[in-house]
Amino acid sequence: MSEARFQRVVLVGRYQTAGVGDTIDDIARELSARGHEVMLDSETAANIQSRTLPSIAPEAIGDHADLAIAVGGDGTMLGLARGLAGRGVPLLGINHGRLGFITDIPVEAWRDALDAILRGHFVSEHRTLLSARALRNGEVIWQDIAMNDVVLQRSSRSGMIELEVHVDETYMYTQRADGLIVATPTGSTAYALSANGPILHPQLRGFAMVPIAPQSLSNRPICLPDDVRIRMRVVECREPRVSCDMQVFEDLQPGDDIEVECAPQSVEFLHPGGYSFFATLRSKLYWHEFPIIDRRRRQRDD
Repeated sequence: MSEARFQRVVLVGRYQTAGVGDTIDDIARELSARGHEVMLDSETAANIQSRTLPSIAPEAIGDHADLAIAVGGDGTMLGLARGLAGRGVPLLGINHGRLGFITDIPVEAWRDALDAILRGHFVSEHRTLLSARALRNGEVIWQDIAMNDVVLQRSSRSGMIELEVHVDETYMYTQRADGLIVATPTGSTAYALSANGPILHPQLRGFAMVPIAPQSLSNRPICLPDDVRIRMRVVECREPRVSCDMQVFEDLQPGDDIEVECAPQSVEFLHPGGYSFFATLRSKLYWHEFPIIDRRRRQRDD
C-alpha cells in the first residue's frame, strides 16, 4: 500500500509531560523525510514552542488531516477522538503517559510501528461512542459524546445519589450509590474497571452499566446491547453532576433525566500489524505474572 493515503499528518501531544516535545520533533522529522505534510495542532505548537511546523486549530483537523497521531496518555487520545468523531480521520496513539490502554504503541517503539503503519501493515478497528443528554421538563439543557463513559454521580461534598433507571422505557431499578457509570467497550478498562465492572472486548456491540459504591450489594454491573436507550432520573441528591469522558456538567437538579445511547459516530483506531487486545491486557494488567505467593511457592518447589 502506498503512503499516499496518509499524506497529511497532524501531531497532538500531551505537552505537560517531560520529553513529549522532543518526541514530537523526532516524529515530525521522520514524517517530513518520507514526504508527508506534517502539522501540529495549535495548542501543542504553542506549548512546545515549535516554529518550524505549521499549526492547525483543533476543530479544523477533521477537514485537513489524513492521519492524526496522539503522543501522550489515554487522555490525549480521548480528547482527539472526541474531536474527530465521525470525521473519517484514523487515529494512532503513541504512549508517552503511564498506563496507555488506547495509546498502545510504547514511545520507544514508535519508529518501527510508524514505519509499518505508513507502509500499510496495520490493524484497523472502529470504536463506538456514547451520546448523552440532560433533560429538564422535557427540554435539553446539555448534550455531549463520550468515547469512554458517561458518569452520573454525586459531588464530593454531598451524600449518596438516588437514581431511577429505565431501559427503553422499561423500569429497571431504583438505587442509591455514589453514582452510575455507562461505559463503552473502550471505557470498560477505565473508571468502570476500578468500580469492578466487566472488561468488554472493543469489538463487542454493547456497553456496561456499573454502579459506583452502591448502598445495596445486590446492585451489580450489567452489560446491555448497543441498541437500547438508558434513562437515569435524579430522584434525590444535593449536588448531582454528569460527565462525558471527565468533561463535567454540574447544573443538574433532582427530577432531571440523563439519556444515554450509542452515538451515530465512530472513531477509527490504527494499530501495528499483529496487534492483540489480549496482549494489551496482559501487559497493562500484569496477567502474565504469577501472584507473589505463587511465585514464592514455585521458587521453593524448584
